Amino acid sequence: MAIEKGDFIKINYTGKFNEGQIFDTTDEQLAKDNGIFNPRGVYGGDVVIVGSGHTIKGLDEDFVGKEVGYSGSITIAPEMAFGPHNPALVETVSVTKLKDQLGDQRPYPGMPIEFNGRRGVISQVIGRRVRVDMNHALAGKEVEYEYTIVEKIEDKVAKAQGLLSLYTGMPEIEVEVTDDLIRIYTPIELGFNQRWLVSKMTIASELIDKLGIANLEYVEKHPYVPETAEVEETEEAEAPEEAEATEE
Repeated sequence: MAIEKGDFIKINYTGKFNEGQIFDTTDEQLAKDNGIFNPRGVYGGDVVIVGSGHTIKGLDEDFVGKEVGYSGSITIAPEMAFGPHNPALVETVSVTKLKDQLGDQRPYPGMPIEFNGRRGVISQVIGRRVRVDMNHALAGKEVEYEYTIVEKIEDKVAKAQGLLSLYTGMPEIEVEVTDDLIRIYTPIELGFNQRWLVSKMTIASELIDKLGIANLEYVEKHPYVPETAEVEETEEAEAPEEAEATEE
């Protein structure tokens, strides 16, 4: 059956630009071989909702009409990829305005920086001034994606777990789904995950809408650590001293 908008699908992909330079992939070994491995990333495939903007527009639209198992490639123009390069997002700034970020470092082209609440990259150094480009790194570039549609996800728990993994970078978060409730058990470490804090409301809205279930709740899961373990270790550590005192 052909893929339609709203379908949950699992995809493997590799994104390239500049005639073959890899900038993104779901293949862990390929990421390592090309110096783009992210230890916090999840490899082995992404679950996306077709038509929901989880990938760039040109790739998202290309899924529609394909079959599960399809493998192919597509070249995508900047307008359907990461957008055209916008000159209005390039500013020339005095180095003194960036001194808190620079510290003892000298600015250099390619250096990541934050200016006026936006992330950018220093594209040029001109004496005591720098040019900061706040466009996406691939803005204005044509990109190519090779991808495979691995499967269409039908199970509701798998759909929820796939979407959670996409947003948080944490696979197989515990989920329960009934006819009227989606319950997500959030591990304690998610409380320190910036991606989670920003996207938890978006995740809830998408799951309620796409699964057709009216209610969703997040349950924080705190593992119980028995105090007896610490007490036993303390008693064992004190035992030799007591033995020595007895011998004396």
